[in-house]
Amino acid sequence: MEIVLRDTVKGLGKRGDVVKVADGYARNFLIPKGFAIASSAKLAAQASAMKHAAEARNQREVAAASEIASTLASVELVVAARTSKEGKLFGSVTAIEIADRLASTTGVEIDRHQIHLAEPIKTTGTYSVPIRLHPEVEVAIMVSVTSEE
Repeated sequence: MEIVLRDTVKGLGKRGDVVKVADGYARNFLIPKGFAIASSAKLAAQASAMKHAAEARNQREVAAASEIASTLASVELVVAARTSKEGKLFGSVTAIEIADRLASTTGVEIDRHQIHLAEPIKTTGTYSVPIRLHPEVEVAIMVSVTSEE
């Protein structure tokens, strides 16, 4: 069955794509959940319009994310935390704390899910922390963790 996607479906396609799927998948999941509509000759023009609108929105989002990335590119956060004599933190520096510090120092609100730490920072030092603002835009900021005195 050919369907027009009304929303991006992982592993299937993006909004506005005309795809062929199994009849049961379309009737029992995609169409009732509102992810797709059955394709017809009239819907081809709508699908094209949906795709163009999605591309235009994506370009605006990339431009906005690039602007924020240029602001964050030169940022270096300094986080003071309690440490042991060996330089290990009592606790850790997490994505939530980094997002809060970014908001207070730069005024840029970043969701904690956009900050990609492999694991929480547990020792003093300087770390490069990647922030994915958009699937196509990523920027790394420097985070210096120092001992609180």
